[in-house]
Amino acid sequence: MAGAAQTIGHVLREAVAHHGQRIALVDARGAITYAQLWQRALRAAAVFRGIGVVHGDRVAIWLPNSVQWVEAALGIALIGATIVPVSTRLKGNEAAYILSKSGARVLLAPTAFLGQDYLAMLQGEPLPALEARLRTDFGGSGAWEQALAAVTTEAAEAVAGDLDRVGPADIAEIIFTSGTTGFPKGVMLRHEQVVSVYSVWADGIGLVAGDRYLISAPMFHSFGFKAGVFVSILKGATMYPVQTFDAAETLDTIEREKITVTGGPPTIFTSLLQMNKAAGRDISSLRSVATGASMVSPDLIRALQRDVGVEIVVNAYGLTEASALCTMTAASDPVEVIALTAGKPIKGIELRCVGKDGAVAATGEEGEIQVRGHNVMAGYFDEPQETAAMFTADGWMMTGDIGVVDAAGNLSVTDRLKDMFIVGGFNCYPAEIEKIMLTHPQVREVGVIGVPDDRLGEVGKAFVVTAPGAAFDTQAFIAWCREHMANFKVPRFVEVVDALPRNAMGKMQKFILRARR
Repeated sequence: MAGAAQTIGHVLREAVAHHGQRIALVDARGAITYAQLWQRALRAAAVFRGIGVVHGDRVAIWLPNSVQWVEAALGIALIGATIVPVSTRLKGNEAAYILSKSGARVLLAPTAFLGQDYLAMLQGEPLPALEARLRTDFGGSGAWEQALAAVTTEAAEAVAGDLDRVGPADIAEIIFTSGTTGFPKGVMLRHEQVVSVYSVWADGIGLVAGDRYLISAPMFHSFGFKAGVFVSILKGATMYPVQTFDAAETLDTIEREKITVTGGPPTIFTSLLQMNKAAGRDISSLRSVATGASMVSPDLIRALQRDVGVEIVVNAYGLTEASALCTMTAASDPVEVIALTAGKPIKGIELRCVGKDGAVAATGEEGEIQVRGHNVMAGYFDEPQETAAMFTADGWMMTGDIGVVDAAGNLSVTDRLKDMFIVGGFNCYPAEIEKIMLTHPQVREVGVIGVPDDRLGEVGKAFVVTAPGAAFDTQAFIAWCREHMANFKVPRFVEVVDALPRNAMGKMQKFILRARR
């Protein structure tokens, strides 16, 4: 299918042609077929068109996993606008930066989610480009639902013609990631990249028509939208979106719906297996499991194979700037390869490790991981200098990660140059977190690192130098952090120190902080 279709919208149209009466998505309100999903996407596109959205405009989605997320994203793609995912874990100031930087004209947000009014969090934030703010109640009475219901058949059919004016090189998504500067940057991904990269992913996890895919990874993340929603459409699988992960509910859903495919960080599967020792659910329908973000315990893979009967377990490595996928293991790989490496480069890309001397590292030697190929971003949105700084003179993208390629061609990621740490599958960038913390009136200096955690893999620890005379309370500071940043960024530990270790040039020496953690 993907050989002919090179945009998200064309892939959807082909899915309707091949799987029109097959179930596309199931949620608490029922099931919808691929033919019905196509109509919902057309209506979503017509709503955006009616607001004035045109080819190349940015439309932001600030929602948890839901049919509303899916139909909105597909509607945006159908008319050649650009999807801007916004994490539901962000606070108002964090989301406002993304909305402002992207110049999003329209925002779709929930009336309420987990007791939070998302649009209320944006009150007072200067967002001159944002012309429309739509709410969904995930039912039938929100402004989004009312707008969809008001779309005429003629209006929906009219936007279908827009699809053929969307090209493979058009920007499908601007997904924001942070970095060493502390300012989130918008990674631009083309339609053709989404199609080509995730066609490889779909084949690698063994996805086929009729599979039932439980999507618990957030759709604002590549693992949820591209590796979940898009690949399901690509292959004609059925999507089961999960708004908030709960191990007991997940076990129940897997058993009741006979889920065959799912994905997420290793911590999710560890939790599921531990709980199921007592729950005794029949989850033997699971055939394929995809994970990543960190090394996986060989014992976890063996338990999935032995106790559940999982046939395919896939591990992978990627970064947002490379469409979130550079390497992946194969279903036929031994357990140790799947657990302890990220596999080989995916089809169509080149990968190398480069030493400090600038020479390509020999087999088994460490070096910075660099990639080149169809997975590499079109660039950072409105950041030409930041984009240029990511590439070598001969076109290799520098990932900032350190790795080793073994004799079989498998990559092992051994370190991160950029100090990033991963909390339960979510990337945390110390510079971004530190920037927010420095706005606290009692904080003079701060250094953030990741420390090991049995449940989440890593959590944050902050070393704080307080302002002179400040009566600093660590628990109150953690509570303040919860109000000003996404929960996964909030440090679980805070240590007050007299000074932060710095070198002769004044640069913070994070390796010393890690040694004393």
